[in-house]
Amino acid sequence: MKTDLYRGCPACASVERRAVGEKNGFAFFDCRSCATLYTGEIPAEGQAEDYDEYYSESNLSVPEFVSQRVREIVGGFEAYRGSGRLLDIGFGAGTILKIAAELGWDVYGLEVSKPAVDQASREGFKVFHGKLLDAGYTSDHFDVITASEILEHLDSPIDNLAEVRRILRPGGLFWATTPSCRSLSRRTMGLNWTVASPPEHVQLFSRKGVLMMLRESGFVPISVKTAGLNPYELVGHFQSRSQDRDRTFDRVSSAYALNESMTSSPIKKFAKGVANAALGVTGLGDSIKIAATKR
Repeated sequence: MKTDLYRGCPACASVERRAVGEKNGFAFFDCRSCATLYTGEIPAEGQAEDYDEYYSESNLSVPEFVSQRVREIVGGFEAYRGSGRLLDIGFGAGTILKIAAELGWDVYGLEVSKPAVDQASREGFKVFHGKLLDAGYTSDHFDVITASEILEHLDSPIDNLAEVRRILRPGGLFWATTPSCRSLSRRTMGLNWTVASPPEHVQLFSRKGVLMMLRESGFVPISVKTAGLNPYELVGHFQSRSQDRDRTFDRVSSAYALNESMTSSPIKKFAKGVANAALGVTGLGDSIKIAATKR
């Protein structure tokens, strides 16, 4: 392989890297500077994930426990309310749009999937079909911008963060989540972790990489920590070692099942909180939770 043809790290731009293998026809590298995991190449047009096919009637709705958790998250944005404008990037089923509207926010949405955009439009939301860099939002326009599980998909995350900063008002909040490449799941399963899934996910950031991106893009990090773990996949990984290693694992439905179970009683909620605190301290959580403000 001619590694000089590959891109630099999407988090810190370093070209110092270590090859870690291939998956779905894509070479994967670990950045030696910030430890971000990334594909050497961005998917060509014919290889890219088809998000019009990704969403359908079956996944354009979410369980009630997800809506309740989103209410808690959006409720935490109140301190940043000024104009009241909130933008959700990659809104998918529209849960953040709906909950934020219920809580009195003037909501906007952006999504590349036409079925998701069509549903949100029918429900009366102000939505843009396309990519953030093409949307042309006004500078300093939003109090809050959210991006749940989006950064790992982007061809150029730093350019997109620069655009988020431009359209966010000074002192406004950027809230996001993205998978962590330093999680227990990645350390245990390597590229067999289903989240390492090009062409859908072309980078999985480290906490260090996220902090470097935020600061380079003009944000002041408030909180960048890890949380969450899917034990179903970890157990299945070991159970299948001598069986079928290529079996399909549905990470979304299993995550829903786990979270629904762990929020079904006060004791389970407490246990989940303790587990997430431990995953945050150790940095082994599957997801990086980001809160940052514009300088």
